[in-house]
Amino acid sequence: MTGSEVLLKALELEGVNLVFGHPGGAIMPVYDALYDSSIKHVLVRHEQGGAHMADAYYRASGKVGVCFATSGPGATNLVTGLATAHMDSSAVVAITGNVPLSLIGTDAFQEADVYGITGPVTKHNYLVKDVNDLPRVVKEAFYIASSGRPGPVLIDIPKDIQNATFTGTFEVEIDLPGYKPTIKGHAGQIKKAAEALRAAKRPIMIVGGGSQSAADQVVSFVDKTGLPVITTLMGIGAYPAASDNWLGMPGMHGTVTANKAITSCDLILAAGIRFDDRVTGKVSTFAKQATVVHIDIDPAEISKLVEAHVPVVGDLKDILPRLEKELNKLELSDWWTQLNEWKSNYPERFNREGKTLGSQEVIRMFYEATEGKCVVTTEVGQHQMFAARLFPTHKARTWITSGGLGTMGFGLPAAIGAAFARPGETVICIAGDGSIQMNIQELATLYKHQLPVIIAICNNGVLGMVRQWQEMFHHERFSEVMLADSNPDFAKLAEAYGIAGYNVFDRETAKKLIPELLAKGKPAVVNFVVYPSEKVFPMIPSGAGVEDMIIGDQEPEYDYDTDIYGEKELA
Repeated sequence: MTGSEVLLKALELEGVNLVFGHPGGAIMPVYDALYDSSIKHVLVRHEQGGAHMADAYYRASGKVGVCFATSGPGATNLVTGLATAHMDSSAVVAITGNVPLSLIGTDAFQEADVYGITGPVTKHNYLVKDVNDLPRVVKEAFYIASSGRPGPVLIDIPKDIQNATFTGTFEVEIDLPGYKPTIKGHAGQIKKAAEALRAAKRPIMIVGGGSQSAADQVVSFVDKTGLPVITTLMGIGAYPAASDNWLGMPGMHGTVTANKAITSCDLILAAGIRFDDRVTGKVSTFAKQATVVHIDIDPAEISKLVEAHVPVVGDLKDILPRLEKELNKLELSDWWTQLNEWKSNYPERFNREGKTLGSQEVIRMFYEATEGKCVVTTEVGQHQMFAARLFPTHKARTWITSGGLGTMGFGLPAAIGAAFARPGETVICIAGDGSIQMNIQELATLYKHQLPVIIAICNNGVLGMVRQWQEMFHHERFSEVMLADSNPDFAKLAEAYGIAGYNVFDRETAKKLIPELLAKGKPAVVNFVVYPSEKVFPMIPSGAGVEDMIIGDQEPEYDYDTDIYGEKELA
């Protein structure tokens, strides 16, 4: 066997049946071997798209995503996707070709130090120098990527190693002395956590991305204890958003109820979260009255930003059931009276009556048409925050977004990866007219595979989130945010790729079209023209604390015929 054949067999032994990639000179031997392999390959139109597809494939299925790229620019195009997966703890194995070993370091054609470049954005990486190491390296890569706190791993394979003759064995054992993730939680710490919960009068549970793999345990724990639940941007879906116990999302653009609960609570049970700055705001003022019980599989996250009074390191699937056994239903009636009052006083609200559609109205139409029973991916921007609050899903691994890195261009390829991971399920990508153009070439991939993905573009003609900050914090100096003067006709662009495209300007058309598209189960691009000055509220200004939340109010209405950008842009 050649090294390339060994690689594909090793992948098959890991249960891989699908990879996303793009060929090139330095990885051509692998693609030659792939010709005779049972592994299905999805040809992407940009390597970044392939990394995002592999990332979303993992998030939607729990199965490690795999992507291929060639050397030099092919490999460097993966970097943003690997950084996205790294920040959001997604298990991805990326495999790159490289120039032959004898040429490494000579500035050979399409050479780049991929091993050095990707070190900071992967959980681990390898440069393979012996063909007989391939079975071990692949086995280790999948174990590292999927165990403990998940993350991306890169394997860089020089071309001569791909062509070399294999004389080794596939019977390899994993022996990583420096890598021993803690799975089982400490019994004493679990008892301390139970004592703290029993003593609390105003507790809350904040559920993060780490809970996506322990959703059943989260639901069982909440059913037993009656705790109020807040889900972070990455935790959406890990606890059903339709539940009465759900308070929404916390932080910079979280719900009023969630943020008020954080400010007033006396205990936080943090499950699989890292207390990101977008959740905490100014750390020194975050939940000052609260005892913090922090459960996480990564000990490096404990007390990194927010001090944990009761740290519990381990897997939520182990810890939550054991903690649940220590507790009965908590007496929280007074606390729930306050929480329900906030819920009643601060519901989600937006304009459904004006002449021009708004992004929030469009997103809520999709939620009402699906009841959140679908897979949602998002691009990054205002629409992402609107979708987090107005289009939450109710099952684990059905809400897929770029949280930590905030990668524009993530949503469309992520929708493709999710559609492959969950065959037959409807996938809706909520996008903006800015970020959709970052990886819009993947419409070709979508067309080729005829996946049931609806891309809903909230087209406000501007870079909405940047515009909002410029309006609020930069004296309305709208610098380089205008898109409408050069945007394509998105419906025609979709049709050029062979996909059904629609331009929608009014709510009656939107109300009629959305159910029709959902019933068809075919790929579609819908360009909803919405007014440009819509803002995301609530909002915590950068550097401020949760208690400094700006609640905001209904936005003024704009007439697209006469005021397409708003007065300040026109001036």
